[in-house]
This record gives sequence, C-alpha cells and structure tokens, in this order.
Amino acid sequence: MPVIKFFNNISPFKRVILALILGISAGLIFGEVMGNLEILGTAYIRLLQMTVLPYVLVSIIGGLGRLDSHMAGRIGMKAVRIILILWLAVMLTLILLPLAYPSWETSGFFSTSLVAEATQFNFIDLYVPSNIFSSLANTIVPAVVLFSLLMGVSLISVKEKGTLIALTTSIGDTLMGVASFVAKLAPIGIFAISASAAGTLDPEDLGRLQVFLWVYLIAAALLAFILLPLILHWSTPFSYRQILSVSGEAVITALATGTVLVVLPMIVDRCKEMLEEQGMACEETLSTVDVLVPTAYSFPSTGTLLGLGYILFSSWYVGSPLTIEQYPSYITMGALTAFGSMAVAIPFLLDFFGLPADQFQLYLLGSVVTARFATALAALHGFVVTLLVASAVIRRLSWHRMFQAIALHLGVTAGVMILAGIALTHLIPYEYEGAKTFESMHLLSTPSPIKQVTKPEPLSAEDQAKNRLDIILERGIIRIGYFSNALPYSFRNSKAELVGYDMEIIHELAHDLSLKIEFSHIKQKKNAPQMLSDGRVDILVGGKAITPESALKVTFSRPYIQHTAGLVVLDKFRDEFSTMDKINAMDKLTLAMPNSDYYSPIVKEHFPHAEQIMVPNAREYFKGMYKEADAFMFAVEAGSAWTMLYPEYTVLVPEGLKLKVPAAFALPRGQLAYADFLNTWLALKKDNGFMDKIYQYWVFGIDSKKKEPRWSVVRNVFGWNI
Repeated sequence: MPVIKFFNNISPFKRVILALILGISAGLIFGEVMGNLEILGTAYIRLLQMTVLPYVLVSIIGGLGRLDSHMAGRIGMKAVRIILILWLAVMLTLILLPLAYPSWETSGFFSTSLVAEATQFNFIDLYVPSNIFSSLANTIVPAVVLFSLLMGVSLISVKEKGTLIALTTSIGDTLMGVASFVAKLAPIGIFAISASAAGTLDPEDLGRLQVFLWVYLIAAALLAFILLPLILHWSTPFSYRQILSVSGEAVITALATGTVLVVLPMIVDRCKEMLEEQGMACEETLSTVDVLVPTAYSFPSTGTLLGLGYILFSSWYVGSPLTIEQYPSYITMGALTAFGSMAVAIPFLLDFFGLPADQFQLYLLGSVVTARFATALAALHGFVVTLLVASAVIRRLSWHRMFQAIALHLGVTAGVMILAGIALTHLIPYEYEGAKTFESMHLLSTPSPIKQVTKPEPLSAEDQAKNRLDIILERGIIRIGYFSNALPYSFRNSKAELVGYDMEIIHELAHDLSLKIEFSHIKQKKNAPQMLSDGRVDILVGGKAITPESALKVTFSRPYIQHTAGLVVLDKFRDEFSTMDKINAMDKLTLAMPNSDYYSPIVKEHFPHAEQIMVPNAREYFKGMYKEADAFMFAVEAGSAWTMLYPEYTVLVPEGLKLKVPAAFALPRGQLAYADFLNTWLALKKDNGFMDKIYQYWVFGIDSKKKEPRWSVVRNVFGWNI
C-alpha cells in the first residue's frame, strides 16, 4: 500500500515525529476514548526499561575492563576528575532552571503527600548492594552502577580476562539488538502515548508542559554553546570555532539518528584530527582517544543529565518545589541514576522525592522532542571529555581556567533563566482557577428539603427530657447548627448553597430517615452547647475537633475524620518552615492558632519558644489581619481548602511534627440512644463506601461522578458519541 511504502521510506526520526503528530491529532479528534491506548503506551515503556540495567552492568564492566593497568593509571584519575567536574557543572546548571519557571499562583486540594513520611536518604541501601540481583530486580540504579564500577576496575588487573571481556561485548551487542528492535516499535509506542495523553490530559496540563520544553531548549543551548565549548576553549589550546565546526557533523548526525552509538567512530576520528592540528598527537593522547570514547559512552553525558531537570519541573508543576535541603540528594542521586536511561531514572526519582508517578507520562510526551537534543549534547559531550582528558595527560590543561569557564557559564545561565522566567510569565496565557473550582463545588447527592432559620425555638422542658431521635422522627425535621468559615466541612458555594463534607453527610442522613433539614447559623460558639441541650439544634457540624473541654459540654459521635496538624505560611517562606529543627531554631517565632485552651499547651510542647496568637476566625488570618504571625497552626485538610481561595499561602507539615486530632459531630449531652444510632449509621456509611466517596470529593477534590467528556472533534463538531 502507498501509505505503508511511504512510511517505510522515511527516516526513523521522521517516523517518530509523524507518530507524535498523528497521536496528538487522534487524541484531539476522538477525545477520551483514546485513553484506552494507554495500555500500549505502558507496554512500550516496559520494553524500553527491560534492557537498560543489564546493559549498564555489562557495558561499564566491559568498558573499564578493556583498559590495561599502565594506561588506566595514566588516564584513569584525570578522566574521573574531569567527568565529575562536568557532572557537577551540569547539575548546578539544572538547579538554576527553576528561575525560569513562571511565578504563577497555584494551589490544590489536600494531598496525602503532605502527611506522608519523607523518604530517608539511606546511603547504604541505595549505593551499597548486598545482593546485586535484588538491586537489578528492584531497579536500584545507584547500587547497580557502583557494583559495575567495582567489577570493571577489578577486571583491569585480571590476566585471563579476554573471555569475560568478549562475553560482556557479546551480551552488550545482544542487548543493543533487543533495544534496536524496540526502537522500531517507537512509532507505535509514541502514537499510543501521545494519543492517550492528548485525549485525556487537561488543556492546562499541555499548557504547562510547554514551560518545560522552552526551559529545556534554552538550557540545552546554553550547555551546547557556552559550557561545553567554553570549558575546552579556555582550558586547552583548542579554539571555540574549531570545536563547534569539527564536532558539528557528529552532533547533527546524532540529532538526526537519535543515537550516539553510530557516531562514536566519527568522534574518535575527529578528535585525532584536532590533536594533529594542535601538534598534540602522540602515543599517549591517541591511546586516550581510543580508550576513552567508547568507555565514556557508558557514563552519563551532559545530554542525559539535562533530562533530570524534569524532576525540578515536576515538583514546580505539582506545587511542591524541591527544598534547598533536597538539592544535595538531587545532585548525587541524579548523577548516579543517569547511568541508566531516563525511562528508569525519572520514575525512580519521582518516587524518591514523593512526586506523582503519573508525571512520567507527561515527561514521555515531551521526550519526543527533548531526546533528540539530549543525543546531540551527548555527542558534543564525547568530544569535550575526550579532548580535555587527552590535554590533561600531556599537561596542556589549565584547571583554574576550567573552573573560571564553569563560573562564567553559571552566571550567564542564572541571568538567562531569570529573563526567560519573565518572558514565559507574560507570553504563556495562564489564569488561576483554583478559587472558582472550589467555590463551584456542589452536593454529590440530591439535596433534601431545607429551611434556613434565624431564631430557632427551643424544645419544651418535657420534650427536652425525651429521646432526641424520637423528637426528630416525630416532627420530620432535623435541626443542624453550623459555623462560618468551616471549610471544607460547611460553607456557602458560589450559588449561596450550603455545602461541604459535613453537609453531604447530613443530607444523606436526612434522606435515609425521610427528614427535612432546618439550618441555623451559630454566631457565638460559646452558645452552641446550650442550643444543643435545649433543642434549638440537634447536631453541630463543621469538622469540630474533640477536646476534653468540649466533651464535658456535649456528647461526640464517633470520629469521622482526623485533623492533621500542620502550618499555613506564605509561599515564599515554605523552606524556612520545612523542619521542626529549623522552626525551633528561629530567634523570634510567632504562631497564630485557633482559639482553644486545649491546643495551647500542645503547641507550647512542640514549639516551646513560640509566642502564641489566638485567631477566632481563619479567614481573618488569610486576609492578612495577623501580620505579626509567622505561621498559622491549622489542620492541613482544612488549610488546603483555604489555600485554594488564597493561593499566596501554602500548607505544609514540618518534618518531625506528628500530631493528629479526631473530629466528630457534637450532640446533646445525655442523649446516648441518639448517639448510638448516629454512630451505627456512620459505621454503615463507612462500610458501604459513602464516607470514602465524599472524602475523596470534598477533601481530595476527586469527583467520582462521570464527568462531561473532554472536548473532541467527533463529539463537539460532528455530534458523534463514541
């Protein structure tokens, strides 16, 4: 067929680009139905990952083992030193990338990542394998790399190593053959991934991805035209123009083919030519080129490391950027995980830093573009590393000039990234929608008939002595008392409807008992127990925390939610409050907190040097009425809802703070039969999944109802439902 013939005649690079275009087009045309192709995309990802770690193992062992002890002694330490310096320069460059990310206001619903235990950086577990097969099975890349390096270095001094070297070469070639076969499936895999993503991703997600792509391309240009050639030019006799002109052919070839492997002979040949031109060709330098080019190919390149910048983007994207304390782990972990492919490194680092695993799908969508530039940078990296080591071997390398070039590059990069951030902020359209999203939330179930009462009447003395449940059933109305500003438990949405997590429960209770609902707004909290006692209200809602003081005045139902203690701070101060040690080391600390005699000593226990300010109304804090307060001690479940309305604030749980408080409905004292019934009903609703469904919606922001299908050509233009 003409189409198949055309497809077979075009280059692999063009096939992938064509598959990407077709996949995105299919997603836009057919919409969410293309999400069914995700299984093909997942299978393709697994195939990509399948050969990576075995190839890393044999390529590093074989690459180092080929060296003889004499040559290894002459070039080994210099090569290691130069490679480590380049790695550090690139990783420091990556840390500057967040300067280019737009300062968009963003916030989100509560996430379990706020309260999840932070992953501890365990050097022994990550880097020192007790069982290499376990490390391979669990894709612990750093441990595999260390084992391979030790094996390769030890193999150098083994006399009868020819058989093992040949074996590693054969296994490596076989694995490359498998990888080549998988590469032929790239159009299918890329089509499935891009079609699934384009059909299901929110347009805002695609809009933010372009931030990553622009920043990536700018960083790639800085590395290609400043860092790599400038280091070589300033520290060796090679000219800037000579470096770019001679390496250009190999770089462009790698860009077009998508692999550095095919240009390794070209790199060897061109490096020797450049050494000849500068009168630096000798047995030592030429041997260095022969050994180092294929060996360095097994190590992470500048292009490979640049892909790790996605972790910084992902953390910004989800609104939880890496802290300064995490940068050392990011640098060391990044460099070692980069020994494998990004298909292994990115998922590993996403998990390590507690970022959503589905961010990898977004990375793959952009990798069709970024992978080509990474390959081109890898080819240039091969030139630079080889010529730097060759120059160092004959003492023609100026180390201090190398560091000067790196410092200049980092300064230029910082300036460019700041300017790029300003440009992207103004050029990419963005509007914060979090407040609108939260305020438009509605009850999931059909509301029961309601009535708002301003002055509820108390029960007679006779009725107050009766079982409150009998009174409620007899009159067919349940009276609910609620407080202002009890997000996300009870609040008024943009339509002035009284909604929230607690309101959802109340409407379900009224529906099950065929009751109407009578709402009363309680302005003075101190009056609430008496209103329960005299029957003006039957239940108090609003995520009310259980305290000993309150338990003396009312009867609490079984807890239906747990408040997790945390802090609300301005975004710009989040790093300063990341750990308890940091907070308690502050000279002057002022903490705002809800007005409660019970919580004051608890806060004093955790923050002994902090001055406390009691805040009767959370909204007053968010409106900036307590500027003297450095942070607000608050439940993170509720705080996350407030930050949706005030995105300049962020919610966090400092490392070392572990404090939970149960919340329940407040009922009249002495009404044990009424409390027993409500507890039984809450248990039933928990077991049938109702409580989990509404928790997902009101706390996590996940709507279990079937949403309106995303816009697509076939549905919205042609009116076809598929």
